[in-house]
Amino acid sequence: MDFSILKLILVALTTTATALLSYYGRAVFHDGLRPLMPELIEGRMKRPEMSSIAFGLSVGFIASVGISFTLSTGLLNPWLLFLPTDILGVFAGSAWLAAVLGCAWGVAVVSGLTVVQSFFTLFPVDFIGALGQLSSPVLAGFALFPVLAIIYQFGWKKGVFSAAIVLLVRTFIAQGFLPKDISLLPEAGELFIGTILLVIFALWQDRKSKADEGVDEGESLFEERTTRIYKGLPFFAIVGALVAVIANLHYFAGSEVSVYTLHDAYTAKSASHSSSLVHQAALADFLRAIGFIPLIATTALTTGVYGVLGLTFVLPIGYIMPNPILAALAGAAMLSLEVLVLSRLGKVLERFPALREASDNIRTSISMVMEIALLIGSVLAVIKMGDFTGFTIFAILYFINEATGRPIIRLAVAPLGAIVTGILLNILYFLHLFTP
Repeated sequence: MDFSILKLILVALTTTATALLSYYGRAVFHDGLRPLMPELIEGRMKRPEMSSIAFGLSVGFIASVGISFTLSTGLLNPWLLFLPTDILGVFAGSAWLAAVLGCAWGVAVVSGLTVVQSFFTLFPVDFIGALGQLSSPVLAGFALFPVLAIIYQFGWKKGVFSAAIVLLVRTFIAQGFLPKDISLLPEAGELFIGTILLVIFALWQDRKSKADEGVDEGESLFEERTTRIYKGLPFFAIVGALVAVIANLHYFAGSEVSVYTLHDAYTAKSASHSSSLVHQAALADFLRAIGFIPLIATTALTTGVYGVLGLTFVLPIGYIMPNPILAALAGAAMLSLEVLVLSRLGKVLERFPALREASDNIRTSISMVMEIALLIGSVLAVIKMGDFTGFTIFAILYFINEATGRPIIRLAVAPLGAIVTGILLNILYFLHLFTP
């Protein structure tokens, strides 16, 4: 992870702003913390108690997903930046203390992890370089999540049909049947077609249910507690601008589905290949954002607490903008617009139950394909580090986690296990028990 004063300043400003959002109860990053925040905001719970809950909910993600993704890619991520600012903002007894603690965390992350990563590169067994293998299966695996979501929601017949269509599209693109002036990764084509099929099936189901049963539109369930979110609009605009800028400057990857693709994009030797990968990452985060709309929007409107990244559409905007200034303007505009249309969005979600269900299946499918892809990528990485000695160590660590009830979630245990395997291989090397 490269160090620069600009990165230090921008990240510190970002974590300062998100800590203040947490302090004022306008937004937090952790989905599990959001429903609890009204207890603090409305005076039924004290800050020390809420900060203890926030710490318990978040510490595992910070130590596993946050650190492992950053060490393996060099890119900052929201688990590492914003889960701690959730805790710090809730803990702080005043706005200035929240700002100071948030700023300090941003400085510590940028400076501290740069030192840690530089230190690891000095080891005789190059496990940081080998961690690049983690990204190998992620693109191909993630592109299949719409097919899995279709199987979950509409059954195996539609799933097999969709899989056949997706495979044909991939083959068509991979064999070069597209016009030469169109640059499109096969995985991008898979994602697009699979998502279109999922939406078509969901809308058709909603149409049939309305025709058969009728729809009682009634009053929206999402009319209350929106005023609190609207009052945070200036903060949301600032956060949207800052997040889009740090994403545009290649400092930040916003999710598990884009972090390894962006790492490959920023290290690619070909400009055209790099651009294709960036657009692939943007598409992946765009589709992920669609899947999380019901969860984020409904909890925001029922609790009055939004997500610090909003509906997360600010992420693909940051990746693809041509320069940081446009990224800042577009990021601020997007997050502000999301806040302003939240109430209308709630009404739309009420009218399309199959689409809401599709979003649940999208989230489940994304988690499953990412768990499998990162597991395969981690196995490739540890084999590159230390052949089957590395695999043996990694497998032991993975099995211990499974046998003890998964204290570390599957999404994080594979990349974290690969990092620990690399450290253990270096220890064995120094003990003359392993030769790379």
